[in-house]
Amino acid sequence: MQKEAEQRQFTFDDLSVVMGTYNEAESIGIVLEDIDRVTGGRAEVVCVDGSSDRTPDIARDHGARVIEQPPQGYGVAVRKAVLSAERPVVVTTDCDDTYPMEALPEFLSLINDGYDVVSGDRLYHGADEMPSFNRFGNLVFAGIASALMGQRVHDTTTGMRAYRRELLQQIKWTENTGLSAELLIRPLMRGYDVREIPINYRERRGETKLDPIQGGVAIAKSIVKVCLEERLR
Repeated sequence: MQKEAEQRQFTFDDLSVVMGTYNEAESIGIVLEDIDRVTGGRAEVVCVDGSSDRTPDIARDHGARVIEQPPQGYGVAVRKAVLSAERPVVVTTDCDDTYPMEALPEFLSLINDGYDVVSGDRLYHGADEMPSFNRFGNLVFAGIASALMGQRVHDTTTGMRAYRRELLQQIKWTENTGLSAELLIRPLMRGYDVREIPINYRERRGETKLDPIQGGVAIAKSIVKVCLEERLR
């Protein structure tokens, strides 16, 4: 981990908060207001949107940059979002109001400490607001990834992480449903400095778009595929 005294210290002016959005009119305004409140309106916000409701209009009304594209799945939208960010620190989040924007200062502080990725661990505090089936699945995903990587991770599929932008630009991202796991696994297996920190997790607003069984199988396959690819690099 970089510890040089002369290392640049990032502020909220250096922060992009990005997300994929799909029919989240019920919650997107609340999320964007939280980002604005915590960062003093200084962070860039990027939404990659495929909605048929008012989500993109609400996002623009709150000052977000909206990139519209046809709905192609979670990973396609989030990959476009992280690669479209223009500032040196990029934070991913979801638009369903489950993640605490109050954690942004801690994420930024740890990037300033030299970490390349800071990953929010939803399961540390129990994630009681998460459906029990999803919680069990996330524990299984973490167990599979930990075994295949040979190092312990606690939450492979969290949607809230901070990254150095150059890392996002240097790695080729290939997964769709399993992108959240890929965004953690590839940096870890390539020796980047990664830190998991506990975060609170709230009950989501609106309906989930992902079938838990079909999506869970796709995520598990992605974890195995990405881990094997990285071992064979």
